[in-house]
Amino acid sequence: MPKISPITLIALLFTIVVMFSSQGNKIIQSPFDVLIVGIPLTLYFAVMWFMTFFFVRKIGGNYAQTTAVSFTAGSNDFELAIAVAIAIYGIDSGQAFATVIGPLIEVPVLIILVNVALYFKKKFFPVEV
Repeated sequence: MPKISPITLIALLFTIVVMFSSQGNKIIQSPFDVLIVGIPLTLYFAVMWFMTFFFVRKIGGNYAQTTAVSFTAGSNDFELAIAVAIAIYGIDSGQAFATVIGPLIEVPVLIILVNVALYFKKKFFPVEV
């Protein structure tokens, strides 16, 4: 594993760059399709994050545990989805397009949720500050 680990990271980054490059025109030409994919993803990330945050807090998790589980539940493995979509449906498919939209939505939403988590730390975990 230590020998192939750097190669897999490079291959993954290459795949993502190729996907964004090949789907960039489609993203610009089809903003409505981006919304059709993006709105449910945004809701999914937020709902999963908030539900998990309050559930783990309720069962006694500390701030580190609560936020770690919340971000794990609220995010997705789009790298895997991109690879599967390309392998099964091809790089120009609608499925590949949808998997490219995922990280474009996920990253800003999770950055916003980092700020929410920092606010919640002060509000719900004042002893740990």
